[in-house]
Amino acid sequence: MLYQEQQLKMYNSLSGEKEVFKPIHEGKVGMYVCGPTVYSYVHLGNCRTFISFDLVYRYLKHLGYAVRYVRNITDVGHMVDDVDEGEDKIAKRARIEQIEPMEIVQKYTLNFHNILKQFNNLPPSIEPTATGHIIEQIEIIQSIIANGYAYEVNGSVYFDVEKYNKDHRYGILSGRKIEDMISNTRELDGQSDKRSPLDFALWKNAEPQHIMRWPSPWGDGFPGWHLECTAMSTKYLGKHFDIHGGGMDLKFPHHECEIAQNEASTGNSPVNYWMHANMLTLNGKKMAKSTGNNILPDELFSGENTILSKGFAPTVARFFILQAHYRSILDFSDDAILASERGYMRLMETIKSLKELKTSSNSSVDVAKWKQSCYDAMNDDFNSPILIANLFEAVKFINLIKDNKETITAADLENLTTSLNAFVFDVLGLEDSDGVSANNEKLEGVVNMLIGMRNEARANKDFAMSDHIRDELAKIGIQLKDGKEGTSFTL
Repeated sequence: MLYQEQQLKMYNSLSGEKEVFKPIHEGKVGMYVCGPTVYSYVHLGNCRTFISFDLVYRYLKHLGYAVRYVRNITDVGHMVDDVDEGEDKIAKRARIEQIEPMEIVQKYTLNFHNILKQFNNLPPSIEPTATGHIIEQIEIIQSIIANGYAYEVNGSVYFDVEKYNKDHRYGILSGRKIEDMISNTRELDGQSDKRSPLDFALWKNAEPQHIMRWPSPWGDGFPGWHLECTAMSTKYLGKHFDIHGGGMDLKFPHHECEIAQNEASTGNSPVNYWMHANMLTLNGKKMAKSTGNNILPDELFSGENTILSKGFAPTVARFFILQAHYRSILDFSDDAILASERGYMRLMETIKSLKELKTSSNSSVDVAKWKQSCYDAMNDDFNSPILIANLFEAVKFINLIKDNKETITAADLENLTTSLNAFVFDVLGLEDSDGVSANNEKLEGVVNMLIGMRNEARANKDFAMSDHIRDELAKIGIQLKDGKEGTSFTL
């Protein structure tokens, strides 16, 4: 198996260091990733997280590991503004759209699946829902109460953070100190049932008007947001598993609370490697549904938005995302994705040209060394931008072989072809450029039609219209060039 030959290191958010990956069970990996709260359309920033962990999943499988990948659907308990009081996000959307909460869940879950399919994400091994695991969540709450780390008030159950911190460390993942957290919190008002502002809900009593409710030992209610992932991850991966991933914004309080819940109920830290993907910004500002500074994938694909000059294929957007390391902030802009599209097309054209290469009796290029450099990149905390840089090194020497400036043997060409296809399509998850080329052909047809209209305007001495067509095309990055043989353009 490849994993026996390659030493994979990954950055562990818990230790703050890159660590050699050693699975709990030889040849097997258990990975849990926090999925979406399905109350609205998934935006591109959300997609970046899931594409990043799809890369991790793909590479682990490529190395030969048997991977059980669990990614949940949050369909209850996630309150507006990520707090314990107020309204459930899904219930609020159901009230706004005047339909049942489970209709909201179905609508936006289908959208989520459709978008990730277009991005060529592999589906997880198991995709459990919070509402499908109410019994398991109640059982965990009972064990936490029995161990003395939770209390019930008026039908709600809260986790006792300060009591837990006496025996464990609350803040171990985020690096926060409980003394600082206490000093930075406001005093509770008389309306709150919590003993401390740091305490968080494990179970919430449902008000009479609350639609989403289940019976429990403490009365009708619904689970807290943090609890569901503890229940589902341990049910399908065991009380101790390999990898837990999610967006950087989930590190605190969501993942911090998960660790506390696990240790409070079982006495064990649940996860060996915590991984967090960073955010996607839009024109230098945080991309978020709440601020309106976001772009939906469908808007990206169609070009129907006020941000981009045209639409882009899902695989081009995926390529753009993977050109940055998953732990770094990535800024999305029209110029950036246009540059990615050009690079993507160049890579695809080179791969298609491999079958045309002439072989020789010897190789002047070291394919084995190049191949290992690709593995070295991925072994260094899934460093996709370095992998892509290495792929373009291959593009360079392939072009030199075409120009008879370098040579390659038939065996090395086969190795090169197999490796390029493996890293580009299996590991990075890109798709071939046929669909992109088809879109470009349509665009070229439209541009040629506009050139014809411009030529007609010039013949009629309507230079204002002629200049207008030229200038409008220039605004979206299409340059016209007039010459003796007519007008040409560059995309």
